[in-house]
Amino acid sequence: MPELSPRHRLLVLAICCMSLLIVSLDNTVLNVALPSMQTDLHASLAGLQWTIDAYTLVLASLLMLAGSTADRIGRRKVFIAGLVLFTLGSLLCSLAPNLESLVAFRMVQAVGGSMLNPVAMSIITNTFTDPRERARAIGAWGSVIGISMAAGPLIGGLLVDSVSWRAIFWINLPVGLAALLLTLRYVPESRAPKARRPDPVAQLLVIALLGSLTYAIIEAPTSGTVEVAAFAAVAVVSLIGLLRYEHRREEPLIDLRFFRSAPFSGATVIAVCGFAALSGFLFLSTLYLQNVRGLDALHAGLWMLPMAAMCFVCAPLSGRLVGSRGPRVPLMVAGAAMAASGVLFAAFEGETSNTTLIIGYVLFGLGFGFVNAPITNTAVSGMPRSQAGVASAVASTSRQIGGTLGVAVIGAVLASGVTTSAYKDTFVAAAAPAWWIIAGCGLAVLVLGALTTGTWARNTARRTAESLAPEHTPARDTADARS
Repeated sequence: MPELSPRHRLLVLAICCMSLLIVSLDNTVLNVALPSMQTDLHASLAGLQWTIDAYTLVLASLLMLAGSTADRIGRRKVFIAGLVLFTLGSLLCSLAPNLESLVAFRMVQAVGGSMLNPVAMSIITNTFTDPRERARAIGAWGSVIGISMAAGPLIGGLLVDSVSWRAIFWINLPVGLAALLLTLRYVPESRAPKARRPDPVAQLLVIALLGSLTYAIIEAPTSGTVEVAAFAAVAVVSLIGLLRYEHRREEPLIDLRFFRSAPFSGATVIAVCGFAALSGFLFLSTLYLQNVRGLDALHAGLWMLPMAAMCFVCAPLSGRLVGSRGPRVPLMVAGAAMAASGVLFAAFEGETSNTTLIIGYVLFGLGFGFVNAPITNTAVSGMPRSQAGVASAVASTSRQIGGTLGVAVIGAVLASGVTTSAYKDTFVAAAAPAWWIIAGCGLAVLVLGALTTGTWARNTARRTAESLAPEHTPARDTADARS
């Protein structure tokens, strides 16, 4: 990849951020539209879960393939294909005549989305080679999520109330087309020096693992025990098969050696926990504000604005802290704030009071705003640049797995406790165990943030980088050299 001028590098960052904007905005506006979709499409609670999880499931299943394919055939080519598919999928979603079609078209969106975020992160990693500059770029990247969380509920609520839920997919069309044209003009092609071979067996095992696990969790409250147990067994067998098969391959889809690095492993688990908490938080909040409090979509979005505003403010601050002091402080702040928010709702029924509801939203927004930048930076730092696509894809996959599991688990817990005939009266009590799960996710982020950012952890990252590429010098390429 040729050396770019500072202005050109910033333009490439802006184009990559546009792709993240449409993907993350799509998720936030969708949450606000769920009750309207439920009414219009006559969907059950499980149906609502599938409108979210069909997307995140396909996304998580294909991110590793997209990352390795981009490293092999060219990141620009894969990025362009992703923009085309995501924009087309958005158009199809807006035209969906029923729930089944919507779920199918969401999967088309997800195929495109799988080619965007990890590939864009790989482009950023190879464009910004200076560790401090890269950390700032990743902080700006993370702030886009804050922007989407701030704008998403408001835009989604306005569109749902003034037009219909179908309009939430229209906003992806102009942004997607603009990003496509700018990519064709300004983003240079890049690829890994040594291409890795495809791994179709591992890819199928990943799809079987995530698909069967998600189905078992979502359908557990309503399906028979035998059916759920069968899908759970498929998940276990797929996981065992994946670990055994990948261990023997010379060029695996998932290089298990990455996980010898404590920071990388910690970032992976933190990503799962952080995004499980986020997806569960949004799912519970949307249903509570609209179905229990009786708010319309726009006013529900306004109530969620304190959380979104904190994400917007804290994401770039987190990126600067990671660049100057390392990931430990942002991770511990993130974990403590998310855990405190979960405890407020679980133990004190914080959603029933306007004051505590706002405090809970502020705390969670503070926590999530700090968690994203250290995940991304830790995942790619210390790894050889030739493996940037795969390493960033693992981090992105972990986020989507967390999002999938969050909606699946939180939705299943809620469905097992809420009573349809007395929905408003039973919702708060039924949601309490789900809030405890969110608090536990925050605690896991706090503990892992402390354990995987010290001297011992950095030594494991150095040894892992040396085993992956003996000529690599991690001290020159690691942004979190201080913690």
